[in-house]
Amino acid sequence: MTSSSSDPDKLITKLSFTRWNADWKSATTLYEQAAIAYRFRKDNEKAKDAFEKASKGQEMISSYPSENISIAVFNIPWDAAKHMESAGALAKELARWDEVSDFHRRASELYRECGRAQPASDALAKGASFLEEKAPEDAIKMYDEACSVLEEDGKEQMAFDLYRAAASLYVKLEKYSDAAATFLRLGSAADKCNAINSQCKGYLSAIIIYLYAHDFQQAQKCYNDCSEVQAFLSSDQNRCAMKLLSAYEEGDAEEIKRAAQSSAINHLDHVVIRLARKLPTGDLQAIKKDLAADDGEDSLDENDLT
Repeated sequence: MTSSSSDPDKLITKLSFTRWNADWKSATTLYEQAAIAYRFRKDNEKAKDAFEKASKGQEMISSYPSENISIAVFNIPWDAAKHMESAGALAKELARWDEVSDFHRRASELYRECGRAQPASDALAKGASFLEEKAPEDAIKMYDEACSVLEEDGKEQMAFDLYRAAASLYVKLEKYSDAAATFLRLGSAADKCNAINSQCKGYLSAIIIYLYAHDFQQAQKCYNDCSEVQAFLSSDQNRCAMKLLSAYEEGDAEEIKRAAQSSAINHLDHVVIRLARKLPTGDLQAIKKDLAADDGEDSLDENDLT
């Protein structure tokens, strides 16, 4: 027979005799016990609600003075954040996608109140991973927020996987310009922490994505901009990009395919490798004609003496 101390329903009933607003500490303890017991019984709905209330209780407790200030300011909001994350994980099991987003965002805010950027970013990233299949647009926003939290704290290197996750989702949604921009953002972040290999891979990834999206002009502009960075200019990734662009200029499909098999591309993210293996896309002859027309216009301008 279940004892009253472990029966979550009896714990919640006991709360009716507790002055919730007046005695946060006692009530919060009961909600924490009930949440764990409900989760053990796989009653996810009640467990989620109990964790949410336990988080609120810990948050309220943290707003009151304590004999030990460090506990009031740091440890208790930390518990509130952990409970909110638990509620978010249960919301995922219940397919409550709006709550998944809300709970993980709130957990992140609470971690930031504790002065902890990494857990704050991790909470957002965890929520984003839960939303990738059912709400990819929201997932991308949360990945973006997770990156921003680390950037603001000067921890760009910890965000590399988050940039990649967001870029992969953009590709899945066929938002290729956004995917390329995200890889360029990764490159910029890598530059700040002297992660040269990641920087050059980010730049090459962006160029490949523009080519896949039939935007040769943007790919060429991206290449020119990135080549102003010395680290990229002397890299294997630069040489690979140059071979791809040259093959496009010549309208040489076979050379494009050979370049797409290079070792520099083999070490990129899988989502980019898959795009590279499908090159060339679009009308190569049209690109060649456009380039020839541009060269003709430039030649006319040079001879224009009026």
